[in-house]
Amino acid sequence: MTDWITDSFRAEFDKQAAALGRVNLGIFGKTGVGKSTLVNAIFGAEVARTGIGEPVTQGSHLYLDRRGHLGLLDTRGLEIGRDDKDLLKDLEKSIKEMRRRPLFEQIHAAWYCVRGMDRRFEAAEAAFIRKLDELDVPVILVFTQVPKNGDLFHPDAVTLAESIIAMDLPILGGRPFMTNAVRDQFTGQSVHGLTDVLDATFHAAPDAVASALNAAQTVDLARKGKEAQRVIAGASAAAVAAAASPIPFSDAAMLVPIQLGMMARIGQLYGIRFERAALAAIASTTAATQGGRAAFTGLLKFIPGAGTVAGGALSAGVASSLTFAMGQAWLAVCQRVARGGLRGVDGALDNTQLKDLFVEEFRKRMPRVRREADVLTTDDPPRPPEPNRAG
Repeated sequence: MTDWITDSFRAEFDKQAAALGRVNLGIFGKTGVGKSTLVNAIFGAEVARTGIGEPVTQGSHLYLDRRGHLGLLDTRGLEIGRDDKDLLKDLEKSIKEMRRRPLFEQIHAAWYCVRGMDRRFEAAEAAFIRKLDELDVPVILVFTQVPKNGDLFHPDAVTLAESIIAMDLPILGGRPFMTNAVRDQFTGQSVHGLTDVLDATFHAAPDAVASALNAAQTVDLARKGKEAQRVIAGASAAAVAAAASPIPFSDAAMLVPIQLGMMARIGQLYGIRFERAALAAIASTTAATQGGRAAFTGLLKFIPGAGTVAGGALSAGVASSLTFAMGQAWLAVCQRVARGGLRGVDGALDNTQLKDLFVEEFRKRMPRVRREADVLTTDDPPRPPEPNRAG
């Protein structure tokens, strides 16, 4: 049964990855302004350095993150201010070629990066931004490495921003976004502005790629949590529909695919990768691991003295509450993993810790399920289902 659950979860995991799709961003600016540092800070991985290059045209590559939910268009080898003619020609060809592809393979927004303390913004850079706008690519202008004191940005960055604002460029919000992507250990300069850039990107990109962007980003866990709650609510509603007419507990396994899909979607949202053993350990704490007809009976056993179900029917309310409790427990696990927890001394995910946290979180929510239950309970163990008889 464990193999079946693991295989089913893997299938759902792959299915949800495909459903999330991919958000593609163009990352532009002069060499050395901190493009890679900004990308890595917001998306939590060295995408620009370690991503897999997919040629778009001779001079452009689309680099993918390890999970495939983020693509970065990079005009590698071409430098703004030096190769303007070739760069703009190559960029136009790249974007028009991608426009003939499905939405998940198109460019959805662009970051144009300028070092905030450089005090210079060249005409070639303004022309580049206007060209992106002509190609219907929303542009977010990002100032990198900007010092900040309290609520005040460095005067040099403010002066440069004011001069750009006066140009009336087609940039989101009509202004640059001030950022500092990495804390300076020497000066104590803190990280700032990353969520502002992320919010602007959500605003600029199509709604259809918002989930992919949320899955790729790592700086706004609250946004991930809100989407996860919507996933749980959707699964709970699906459980209501599945049990619209009360179903016997012996048929409760029909809810397992709904719950596996919910868990897979949340796992993808938080970017959690599990090897086979970890997947089995997590799945073993859910209704699915109890295997088919005894699933929900096994979950009720998590409550000491609660007894077991010996018959009766699973109502829509109980089905929904069980699914909700499972979703909230799984979300707690994913959030802990995303913060770097639940790991052993070797840095790998600790299966025992994963299981213990899931059970603990599930128990917290079981009283609600028990209050809503409209089933008969007894301290006697449930009888196994009658075998199918031919004729």
